[in-house]
Formats: sequence, C-alpha cells, structure tokens
Amino acid sequence: MADERATDATVLDERAPDATALDEVVRFTSELIRIDTTNRGGGDCRERPAAEYAAARLAEAGLEPTLLERTGGRTNVVARIEGTDPSADALLLHGHLDVVPAEAADWTVHPFSGEVRDGVVWGRGAVDMKNMDAMILAVVRGWARAGVRPRRDVVIAFTADEEASAEDGSGFLADEHPELFEGCTEGVSESGAFTFHDGAGRQLYPISAGERGTAWLKLTARGRAGHGSKANRENAVTRLAAAVTRIGEHRWPVRLTPTVRAALTELAALHGVEPDLDDVEGLLAKLGPAAKLVESTVRNSANPTMLDAGYKLNVIPGEATAHVDGRYLPGGEEEFRTTLDRLTGPDVEWEFAHHEVALQSPLDSPTYARMRAAVEEFAPEGHVVPYCMSGGTDAKQFSRLGITGYGFTPLRLPEGFDYNALFHGVDERVPVSALHFGVRVLDRFLRTA
Repeated sequence: MADERATDATVLDERAPDATALDEVVRFTSELIRIDTTNRGGGDCRERPAAEYAAARLAEAGLEPTLLERTGGRTNVVARIEGTDPSADALLLHGHLDVVPAEAADWTVHPFSGEVRDGVVWGRGAVDMKNMDAMILAVVRGWARAGVRPRRDVVIAFTADEEASAEDGSGFLADEHPELFEGCTEGVSESGAFTFHDGAGRQLYPISAGERGTAWLKLTARGRAGHGSKANRENAVTRLAAAVTRIGEHRWPVRLTPTVRAALTELAALHGVEPDLDDVEGLLAKLGPAAKLVESTVRNSANPTMLDAGYKLNVIPGEATAHVDGRYLPGGEEEFRTTLDRLTGPDVEWEFAHHEVALQSPLDSPTYARMRAAVEEFAPEGHVVPYCMSGGTDAKQFSRLGITGYGFTPLRLPEGFDYNALFHGVDERVPVSALHFGVRVLDRFLRTA
C-alpha cells in the first residue's frame, strides 16, 4: 500500500468496503470451504493449501505474508499492515484455517462444496471460521484498492490446529515466533457480534470479553484383572463408572466473573426485570432464550465424553479409562482441581490431556467501545451485550504474549438461524447478507481501532 495513496483511518470515507469486497468475501468463503482442512486430532490435518490460498490473497494486496510450520503441512500465515500512528499499540486479527470433521451423508449439501444456494454459503467452516478468514481478506484487499491504512499496526494471523491442541498453530507461533507479534496488546477473533434473537423481538449482539479455561481430562482406574464370573471388589470398570457418574451428576456452584455479571445486568435491564445476582437461577428463568448466552458460564463444568475398558466380555480388565471435557471460569481453576480430586476418589487418577488458561478482558477499554460502536452503526436496532465464551479459542495461546483477546466476528443473522447450533453441527452455513454485514462492520472497527 503506497504511502502517497494512504487515507488516515480517522477519516471515515465510503471508499471501503467497495462492491468488490462484498463479492470477494462470498467467493473467498466458498473457496476456502472447498479446501478440506479437516482436523481429526492427533496431527491428522493439513492446512497448507488453505494457508497458501490466504497468503496469495494477501500478497495480491501488497503485503508480505510469512508461512511458518512446526510440522510439515501444518501451515500458519502471518502478515503485518503498518498503521499511520507509530506510537500506537498493534492489534492482532486472527482466524484459524482448520475445521472439525463432517460426515457428508448427514448433510443436505456436501460439506466441502462451498455451494452458494438461495443466498446462503454452505459447508464446513461457514461459521467456524472460514467466514471470518474471508472477511479479513476482503477488508484488507479493499483497503489496498482504496489506499486506506489503519491507525495502529494490524497483525494478521491465519493459524493451524485450533480445533485440536493448537500446538502446531497459535501455540507454536506464540512460543517460537513472538517477534512477529511485537507491539500487539489486543487481539480480535471468532465468536462475537452475531445476531441473537431473544424471542421478544429484540436483536442482541454479544461481544466476547472472556473465555472459560480448558481442562480436558483423562481418568484412569486400576483394579484386579480376573475372570468375569468371579467375585471382584477391585473392578476397574466399576471404580471408573462410579467416578464418572459422580462427575456427571455434580452441580457446580455459581461463580460470577465481571463479564458474566455485566452480561446478566444488561440482559436484565433489556427484559425489564430486577438484576438479582443473588438468585442467578431465578434470574436466568426470567430471561427467556437470552439465558443461553450466559447459562454455561455462570459455573465450572465437567462433562464425561469418552469411555474405554476391556477387551473381552468375560474378562474383568485391570484398567479402565475415561475422558472428560472440563471448563473452568477465570479464577476458578483451584476450585476445579480440588473438586475433581474429591469426585474421582482414591481409586481413580486424573490428569490433564489438554490444559489452557481462562481469559478475562476489560469491558471499559477503548477497543471494546469501538467494537460496540461499529456494530451499532450498521445495526442500530440491535443491543450490544458482553458475554463470556463457554469454550476456547486461539486467544488463549496468544495471551502468553500479553495479548488481551476479544471475540468479534460480526454477522447479521435472520430470526430462526441458530448460529450456535451450527458450530461443529450438520448443515453449517452462513447467509451472504451476513457476510456483507460482517465486512462492513469489521472494516469500520479496524479503521477506527
């Protein structure tokens, strides 16, 4: 981007995004979906074709993207756009290139077709999160055509391996290439600023300012192996089953983080009810469908997901294992560990299969205010509210570099479009109009950030 063509980002002209950007975001989403980057875990994924695709689009916009790998084929892309204010902190804008598996027989259209049908783009990654990757590319290319530069440096990162451990993606980048993120103090990525219809005619736009920590667990019970017809009070399967039942039935106490407290307060005001934070369950019952935005983040959780024991019906095995998807609130890790020690008991050991920190981001930051303002400009009928994600993103790994993370992937969605159900779900898709909205909002936010 030539300096002589640069437009100060504080001048909010109408040259970007242009019609080409709106066309490109749809095309890029579709074409990225067609590149199968299924992450089956255990290293079974190859993001390189998608990384090369993204890098080529950035290079066409005059940037100099760098491709980096920890493992062959597990490729990440990083590029930097210089801002107009050298004294300003840099902003990280990141999206992952991998997707979860999809069984084609279960889908209305093939999950890797990228088909555009009746104004909707279909396929795995349409909302998680090749749509955002496409928005980033479309906005950056629109800036190049219009000569727009942001106020602060913007570092763009397209990552591998987010849908597994992130060891080949953001974890690798944060640990081995921190110099690429020099000056970055804040980051923006997936799952925020989408339309949530509350069932009473209101359109909510939750912006994420926190994530629960990740605590994926492996439980191991050991006992005495023997014949299935003999008495055995040291049965590993029985010990494991008892522990798994205790974990699955445990009711974790309510713990309100600042983000969730603010979300409940604002949602209560919108619904015209008293924000009784001493009776959170009662308050959630008064919020109708909007309760879904916060009900999974008012406490820690631990959900058993996998069991493995034995090799023959009439043989009692000496060992049995289980896996549990655990999540803990910011400040809730010690409680989580102590509770798991008690629930597993003396006969079952537990360890982290994967462990990442919980995040809490300030709601009074200028960046959060600018995200809110950008949404309100293009959706004046909407109500922006804060929320905490129940799951996690690459923001966890980038937090190692002192980068505060927010979830901001703007999409205006029609009523009845269940955005959250499509994450990792069947028939994942995104309306073309939502992509156009996202490009406009993301462009406005980034030029003022």
